[in-house]
Amino acid sequence: MSEGVTVPAPGKGVNPLVKLALEFGPLAIFFFANSYGDRLFGVAEDRRIFVATGIFIGASLVALALSRALLGYLPRMAIVNAIVVTVFGGLTLALDDAFFIKVKPTIVNALFGCVLLGGLFFGRSLLALVLETVLQLDEEGWRKLTFRWGLFFFVLAALNEIVWRTQSQDFWVAFKVWGVMPLTMAFALAQTPLILKHELKPAKAGE
Repeated sequence: MSEGVTVPAPGKGVNPLVKLALEFGPLAIFFFANSYGDRLFGVAEDRRIFVATGIFIGASLVALALSRALLGYLPRMAIVNAIVVTVFGGLTLALDDAFFIKVKPTIVNALFGCVLLGGLFFGRSLLALVLETVLQLDEEGWRKLTFRWGLFFFVLAALNEIVWRTQSQDFWVAFKVWGVMPLTMAFALAQTPLILKHELKPAKAGE
């Protein structure tokens, strides 16, 4: 879910690698445009982030269109991510200030954390709305999983703030692309015991 990672709908028959490319592709393009923008586009080194941001916006919108064409639907998180990238990327370009694209992950992840934990405060496990097509958990399982993901999003927000404020711009871009995704995947895998414990088993015939 973090930064646009979406949940596939069942029965679409699309290669998982294609789905991963649609989700991760714009970030990878952002990384390479920032890393080699001075050589590829002839811009000054301190202007690479702005060229990369413009390309990032375009790549995110193209990925959204391809998602619709290949998957047959628009994933909710992909829509949210494309909107956020366009807004914060647009502010970065319009105001000529990289602050906005750097703070975007902080705001997005903090927002996700607030939504999930806020939902729990009002007695709703909102994560179930996103994952109910791929997971069937009991109420306690959804509550615990939602709580853990809510906290994890706040951790990602804090990490982004620490990295972009203390490290170089190139390091931040590399962390955003090659650090956040592995961390998210590792966290998701770490939830397997919880999911298995609270998974609802389909009733057998005759029961």
